[in-house]
Amino acid sequence: MTPATKAAKKAGVSFSIHQYDHDDAAASYGEEAAVLLGVNPPQVFKTLLVACTATQKLAVALVPVSHQLNLKLVAKALAFKKVTMADPKKAEIATGYVLGGISPLGQKKRLPFVIDTSVNNFNTVFVSGGRRGLEIELAPADLVNLCDATISDIKS
Repeated sequence: MTPATKAAKKAGVSFSIHQYDHDDAAASYGEEAAVLLGVNPPQVFKTLLVACTATQKLAVALVPVSHQLNLKLVAKALAFKKVTMADPKKAEIATGYVLGGISPLGQKKRLPFVIDTSVNNFNTVFVSGGRRGLEIELAPADLVNLCDATISDIKS
């Protein structure tokens, strides 16, 4: 069990756990998960942390692994003037997870969340389960509710 799986279980939502053999040489953790699990890449969401340039306040953005995060769109969705990608160490400290295994569920600190609108294109989506090689599959509405997220077009 990880904090992510514990959070999903505690919330009482329906979810499935999928494990795969992670390769440390993989260029993209999310794309690796999609390929090894045989899942359509737009259905697998990566968890990215951004920082407001003015305040350094952190926020979380989820986009499909098949796309890039559009920093201008995520800043607008979060009502920040401008954002940059968060410092990796700060991301790990704030979430309690290591890079490549950052789950949107069960994070140490409660941060603002925004999830790309494409999340609603699927009956279920996959997100990191809290470590490399572990994915959680759940309904988009449950993901949005568990993260208390805003939905917005934030991908490039």
